Amino acid sequence: MTDNTPVIEIRDLHKSYGSLEVLKGVDIAAPAGHVVSLIGSSGSGKSTLLRCANLLEDSQQGDVLFCGEPVIWRGNGLARHPSDRAQMIRIRTNLSMVFQQFNLWAHMTILENVMEAPLTVLKRDRAEVEAAARKYLEKVGIGDKCDAFPAMLSGGQQQRAAIARALCMEPKALLFDEPTSALDPELEQEVIKVIKDLAAEGRTMIIVTHDMRLAADVSDHVVFLHMGKIEEQGPPEAVFGNPQTERLQGFLSAGTAA
Repeated sequence: MTDNTPVIEIRDLHKSYGSLEVLKGVDIAAPAGHVVSLIGSSGSGKSTLLRCANLLEDSQQGDVLFCGEPVIWRGNGLARHPSDRAQMIRIRTNLSMVFQQFNLWAHMTILENVMEAPLTVLKRDRAEVEAAARKYLEKVGIGDKCDAFPAMLSGGQQQRAAIARALCMEPKALLFDEPTSALDPELEQEVIKVIKDLAAEGRTMIIVTHDMRLAADVSDHVVFLHMGKIEEQGPPEAVFGNPQTERLQGFLSAGTAA
């Protein structure tokens, strides 16, 4: 991997569910230290694209590259799958995903939740993992919640725990799928602050978001998806300040009106 090799690169990606084509030839790249935001209406393919990047979904055509290394596929069309399981696991563990729903284990404390994957997947030393987990929980502002259970935390605190869990894997990039959409506005701001802090640190991130202000504030590059295709893309000041297509103009106007 050279300095300018993207951490994640997707080329001409196509994804279908049966006869429904959700992604129709999409290209994106997230260079190291850059934040890429995916915006667009519900059903435009944003979350599907993120899941394909992390190999949680199989795509039918196109290339997915991690640090310049292409995913190896077998089969064609709807029968196409990654052929190298070790490669798939290695890529997934380097692309930590934060979901809309927090997906914390209810029977584990917050500290145990954050420690679980590094211990079981990466087989790291327990003392080292616990120290890292406590550090990341402090980083997201809930270091005092280590011994609490998820049900004892607010939604914003649970999402921050989920971000700490993702960070504890020491990934090459973070993937956020609508990280604030399940939260009320006050709790949403807690999570947005953490994401902005991570962006300021130079973390590589791809963010699917409905929050145009967040996308404008943290992104190096914004991609507007419409019906499975990239309608428009560019730096945030161009996408939000001078949209070129009627579809993007309409999308941004509707969001402003809402």
